[in-house]
Amino acid sequence: MYPPEPLSLQIFYGISSPWAYFGARRAVKIGHDAGVSVKLRPIRLIEANGGIPLRTRPDARQLYHAVELGRWSRHLGIPLNLKPKFYPCRTIEPAAQAVIAVQKAGLAAFDFSFAIQRALWAEDRDIADLSVLREIAARTVGPQAEALVVDPQPDAIIAEWNGNLEEAKQLGIFGTPTYVVGEDIFWGQDRLDFVARRLADRNNTINFKDIA
Repeated sequence: MYPPEPLSLQIFYGISSPWAYFGARRAVKIGHDAGVSVKLRPIRLIEANGGIPLRTRPDARQLYHAVELGRWSRHLGIPLNLKPKFYPCRTIEPAAQAVIAVQKAGLAAFDFSFAIQRALWAEDRDIADLSVLREIAARTVGPQAEALVVDPQPDAIIAEWNGNLEEAKQLGIFGTPTYVVGEDIFWGQDRLDFVARRLADRNNTINFKDIA
């Protein structure tokens, strides 16, 4: 009988999600503190599973969304512009796929990804602009990462991006960030305490599909 696969923490997230930005550093720290591998899985909102783009939600929900962002920004001490200049983004694919490429190359993808998120939400920079992404890559990781910021990306990177989207759909993910430990999913950076508990108690698993 083969031993069970070791636990890991997979972070399915939209690169432009403010909630993913809030949870980014803490999620990685939780995984590292638990001694498990952490993998970034950039995706977009999965509308097939019920994800609803912010700008299509009723005004009342959009207004409350802004209130909650302000509360969490103050609570976490993480700077955030409630009306960033370049949000919604023209496109997220170049940034998301660049993170995949940097991670696949074994470079500091976490630093690169967080700097992109901060650029959008705290620095009013256009993360759909390749020159902006290249500057961030060079500054946070180095020239090796800068060279990986291209559009279009090689087929292998695009295939991984599409694979992330398909796996997220199959897992039942709809919004971001969603953290996956084993077969358990945790939606939202406010569930990170539960992620930490799940990693601390390796046998404590509740799969929502089992109770549906």
